[in-house]
Amino acid sequence: MSRVLVTGAGGFIGRHLVQRQVESGQHVRALDLHLDGIAADGVEPIECDIRNRERVREALQGCDVVFHLASAHLSLRATEQDYWDVNVTAARSLVEDAAQAGVRRFVHCSSVGVHGEVRRPPANEDSECHPELIYERTKWEGEKAVREIAQASGFPLAVVRPVWVYGAGCGRTEKLMRTVRKGRFFYVGSGTTSRHCVYISDMIDAFELAATVPAAVGQVVIVGDGGAVTLADLMKVIADTVGAPPPRIHLPFWAMWMAGVAAETAFGAVGKEPPLSRRSLKFFTNNTSFDISRARKVLGYEPKVSLREGMKRTYDRLREQGRI
Repeated sequence: MSRVLVTGAGGFIGRHLVQRQVESGQHVRALDLHLDGIAADGVEPIECDIRNRERVREALQGCDVVFHLASAHLSLRATEQDYWDVNVTAARSLVEDAAQAGVRRFVHCSSVGVHGEVRRPPANEDSECHPELIYERTKWEGEKAVREIAQASGFPLAVVRPVWVYGAGCGRTEKLMRTVRKGRFFYVGSGTTSRHCVYISDMIDAFELAATVPAAVGQVVIVGDGGAVTLADLMKVIADTVGAPPPRIHLPFWAMWMAGVAAETAFGAVGKEPPLSRRSLKFFTNNTSFDISRARKVLGYEPKVSLREGMKRTYDRLREQGRI
């Protein structure tokens, strides 16, 4: 048995990773701001902010492997400084402290968002990075910071850039399925942009490989399923899964952009998350198509779950839970 630290353990991916690590016999320290319902045999919950360096140093003691998933991500109420403090400064400090604690492997979760708009799909790990949103920019700066530390010190670090990860427990997946089933989904724009996805169990496979395969050290790998599909094809798969007709309504981008700006302003004034934002519109407008050859070559990774099968598993699980 080894001791594993998972930061961001209360999130969608983090919870699945904690469960898999426990099932494989590891003792897991699960760290996040909130860990409701995560307690189980083999799990040591640690509720704290990743920016609390003293507490995080304590959590690192005796750990063999660190999976760093914690980030400032979806909340529009987070300030720009919050993004820099969490995604850059805290990530840098965590790697420094992990090296001091004698951690044997560090897996840093980045994002394909660091590439910004993919201009020549499919992109790969060597493609240009030109992030636009604050989340993307700080994830890019955080990734560069941890890689620089590892390269300078020889610390065994691997970087994983996931595409959109879906499955039961993912709020976006659940919302999409519910909206399509009720006939309320509409496109912003043509629906011809590409979306690259990966089912949660395949993503967890990739994390585990990054933590164990010797060749992963010093590498950056993009993880997705077999290939991107158009947004329209994605929505057709979801519609078929939930037993609804495919969405057909298309709204102009400029009008929804203005609505997103207005919603951010109005909801931000009262401290609430808007139903529409400029960031959420990127789901409709950004091409996300990536080549996963390096993950296959370096990690020995191979996606096992097709998009259609993954969506079926997700829907079945949500129905079992009474969530949809």
